[in-house]
Amino acid sequence: MANNKEIRRLKLKMGIRRKIYGTATKPRLTVFRSNKEIYAQLIDDDNSVTLASASSMEKSFTKAGPKIEHAKLVGKLIAERAISVGIDSVVFDRNGYLYHGRVKSLAESAREGGLKF
Repeated sequence: MANNKEIRRLKLKMGIRRKIYGTATKPRLTVFRSNKEIYAQLIDDDNSVTLASASSMEKSFTKAGPKIEHAKLVGKLIAERAISVGIDSVVFDRNGYLYHGRVKSLAESAREGGLKF
């Protein structure tokens, strides 16, 4: 059975998803964070396709340092991959998480990497 924190996040997630929508030219940048890892995806909701993804689980990723630094590296990585695919503008989906900590650092490093949102 899901606990109250998970239910709260899912309700927030559905509220956010009602308002934002990703297209092929301006995809949705969604973030998922677990206790150990962080993941980012660029999603085209028109065709239900993931255009690019990055995570802290990749083999080229080093596990040393704090998790907030991992989020910054994932943000830079998703920005590089988005630009290589030809995407420079996205819609940010925080996926029910507060815009704070790892989610915020991922978003800011993606902006520094060249994405606009």
